[in-house]
Amino acid sequence: MHVWTGANSVRIAGDVWGAESAPLVVLLHGGGQTRHSWRGTGQELAGHGYRVVAFDARGHGDSAWAADADYSQDAFVRDLACVVDALGDPHPAIIGASLGGNTGLAAVGEGALDASALVLVDVVPKTTRTGFERIQAFMKQKPEGFASLDEVADAVAQYRADGKRPRHNAGLAKNVRKSASGRYFWHWDPQFLATREADLALRHARLSRAARRLRAPTLLVRGASSDVVTDEGVAEFLDLCPHAEYVNIEAAGHMVAGDDNDVFGHATAAFLERHLANARRAS
Repeated sequence: MHVWTGANSVRIAGDVWGAESAPLVVLLHGGGQTRHSWRGTGQELAGHGYRVVAFDARGHGDSAWAADADYSQDAFVRDLACVVDALGDPHPAIIGASLGGNTGLAAVGEGALDASALVLVDVVPKTTRTGFERIQAFMKQKPEGFASLDEVADAVAQYRADGKRPRHNAGLAKNVRKSASGRYFWHWDPQFLATREADLALRHARLSRAARRLRAPTLLVRGASSDVVTDEGVAEFLDLCPHAEYVNIEAAGHMVAGDDNDVFGHATAAFLERHLANARRAS
């Protein structure tokens, strides 16, 4: 595990794959997830010749909880800029899912980062209230904690589009924390949810402006059964960002990278190869 300093000295924890001299790809997970959701993608992209970094957002996983409970969009953007600055590559490719996609879109579209490429995973400016509320309900369940990892696996299966349980409880354990009482809690700060409603009210206008300003090669990946991103939301984004490429993964829902990791990984690697091949070969 690597550690960097984010905005306001928040401790940011992450993993790194690949050679230090290779072009940088930064992976940003969704709300309530941790960097471990990117392990398969990180390994695959490193195998294609990239230096890949996945870090826990503030308040998630092994990163610190914000003492001032600042989980605003701006705070996540500032953390990303801090980590990229520490890594020493001013032109990273950014791959962000859900919350991480919001962060990547805002950071690149508003000029906080000069990205070499941007991949948005089931996130566009216009998302559905239904999908947002289902995510909120999933994250708010069991405030008293889970009795076992099997209970956690059941909860994840109920949320996933395909209804499948995670294959290994050992991997699932990285997304929860075990209390002194022996019960399992999600591995994120409960205060994180307090900002979500306010951000939703403002995000469409802000992220629409950011999308219009995108100049970097951009790929939108949607899970076909997602209840967060609709065909209408996709069409609006492609109108805002006409140069963007689009992939619709039939077997996936909102948790695209986890629902069909192989298809997602191959699509992303092919996109980066088309746009970053010269930089990768030069490394």
